[in-house]
Amino acid sequence: MKVSFFTLGCKVNLFETQALEQLAQARGHEIVDKDADAVIINTCTVTSVSDHKNIRAFHRLRKDNPRAVIAACGCFAQTDPERVRATGEVDLVCGTGNRAEVIALCEAAVQGKAVSYAVAEEERYEVLPAGVPRGRTRALLKIEDGCNNFCTYCIIPYARGRVRSLTPAQAKQETARLERQGVHEIVLTGIEIASYGRDLKPAVSLTDLLCNLLPAHPKMRFRLGSLDPRVVDAEFCSRLADFSNLARHFHLSLQSGCDSVLERMGRKYTAEEYYQAVERIREVFPDASITTDLIVGFPGETEEEFETTLAFLERCKFAAVHVFPFSVREGTRAAKLPGQLAQQTKAARAERAKAVAQQLSEAYRKGFMGSKLTVLPEHRTAGFWAAHGTYGFPIYIEEDERVWKNSPVTVRLEDLHRDGLCGKIL
Repeated sequence: MKVSFFTLGCKVNLFETQALEQLAQARGHEIVDKDADAVIINTCTVTSVSDHKNIRAFHRLRKDNPRAVIAACGCFAQTDPERVRATGEVDLVCGTGNRAEVIALCEAAVQGKAVSYAVAEEERYEVLPAGVPRGRTRALLKIEDGCNNFCTYCIIPYARGRVRSLTPAQAKQETARLERQGVHEIVLTGIEIASYGRDLKPAVSLTDLLCNLLPAHPKMRFRLGSLDPRVVDAEFCSRLADFSNLARHFHLSLQSGCDSVLERMGRKYTAEEYYQAVERIREVFPDASITTDLIVGFPGETEEEFETTLAFLERCKFAAVHVFPFSVREGTRAAKLPGQLAQQTKAARAERAKAVAQQLSEAYRKGFMGSKLTVLPEHRTAGFWAAHGTYGFPIYIEEDERVWKNSPVTVRLEDLHRDGLCGKIL
């Protein structure tokens, strides 16, 4: 059959979609962008806005594929399957723990067989094949699923369940397979990779896994997904210091730079503890890109608390900050907290935070002007090749016959451009 995929949400969803594409092709199906027999939507539910995006996608995909079987999997399908069914646009509903089965269910539905399917309640680690999403060059390898933190604003532990991990042996096997396929960089992703391995017996840590993978694949670059700052301890830095194939990019989840807001959020560190993690990284990896996420306008956030956060951004000198105004998510404790702020207040604070973030980003990137860097071209964009090196920012190279997708090239970094720098081929 002809199968089409549509993905909303995070890198974990992107990983799982490319895995389903591999599984569909292994069963003899064709991946298409239109005229599909079956459409599989990988949903997101991180905010209420995400839920509305899912529903709009259901309606649009049904309109574009009136005769296709439409299946929904992922976080929104897991947390609110009845709401998915109530749209009247979706034929099959699958959750977050048994995605691979959705291919067989679509086959049965396309053949006209009756399908009865309920979202699974069992929590287990579902091993799916790592790979390169369509149009990309860097592979995604999911090493962990689930979260035990239960921050007050977050629904994901309810959608994804508790922490479950890929075994080190399985991670090594997938890495070796990707290297044989010509992959040059792997992004290790998961819902909360700082918790990797705590469920395994014997327990292992993220640092243990990296010390297994990095020396075994010295020509492969490994990039880490979002990290809880508590994982960045002295052992993490000292054991990883000498591996040149670990990307110098560390995304440490922040959310607020004010202790009183962090406490209301249910975060399990203080601003000072976070800053100590930043300092540890800079001591060992002096030029590393340290990036973060920030939620502004959290319930009860005062102007003084917000100003404290802005000052903290400047203290940390982030390379990039992803700023989000707080979005009420039904089913979370934060949705019921007093002091909900007006939308215009949240939007105004988001703009102020983005302005600070832009200044910090430009200051950081200017420090690389004139330096040489080996980068991996990924895709064309407006007369340039977009590429990535070991740091967190993109490199833009003017289109040239010497530049090929997924073929490393050395450039000199010249000027700031968009969210990165321009690179001239050497």
